[in-house]
Amino acid sequence: MSVRDPNPVNARNPKRVAIVIANPAISTTTGWPVGFWWSELTHPWFAFTERGYTVEIFSPDGGKCEADALSDPRDSSGYSETDLISLGFIASPKLMALVEATRPVAEIDVERFDAIVVAGGQAPMFDYDRAETLQQIFVAFHEAGKVAAALCHGTALLRYARHADGSLLAAGKTVTGFANAEEDFADEATWAMGALERGKHLMPWRIEDELKAIGANYIQAGLWRGFAVRDGNLITGQQNFSGTETARLVCKALGG
Repeated sequence: MSVRDPNPVNARNPKRVAIVIANPAISTTTGWPVGFWWSELTHPWFAFTERGYTVEIFSPDGGKCEADALSDPRDSSGYSETDLISLGFIASPKLMALVEATRPVAEIDVERFDAIVVAGGQAPMFDYDRAETLQQIFVAFHEAGKVAAALCHGTALLRYARHADGSLLAAGKTVTGFANAEEDFADEATWAMGALERGKHLMPWRIEDELKAIGANYIQAGLWRGFAVRDGNLITGQQNFSGTETARLVCKALGG
């Protein structure tokens, strides 16, 4: 056990954060297995636990979750090989056990937590339209004045999350999420590798387009730049390089 003092804001009453990762799914556009993205779990986890926060991991259905292959630092592609934070998390049997046995979001007690953070990955684009319990809990955090955060393709949730009166939570809010330019880059890279027929797209729809369509003020910082934005107690991060930026805004909103 480490004896390092994390210097929490309040050691007797630590901030509590629920991180939600996606359950495994199958892409309807490629037929490939898809899941959550490692850095969108591990980088916020690291930022929160460094401050002495208590963090718990959930998924819409509970159970074992699988990451998108390219997000794994050990993947032969080398795409995420510099992600040492994720590598360290994966190397810890204790932490990996949390991913292999996530609790269902239905067990999240909003009163017990100060914030919810919905990580991305490719899976949310294919099944968060059906994640009604997650949608409701995310809105419940926001309506309770608690921090409701999502990043990258996890912001797909904002296409569906509605208040009880039917109005969309994100309408009129300044938000970010995976940008069209980044979708273009990902498609082009997949075509160039010959992994997908040119003209076919990785995603069935686009975050930037849909957030604008529902009346949100969508902004972004440019291709692959770490970026997050806060509008009241709603926080969003642009893409997989924005986990730390998202976590920092969450911490600031929580006062430490």
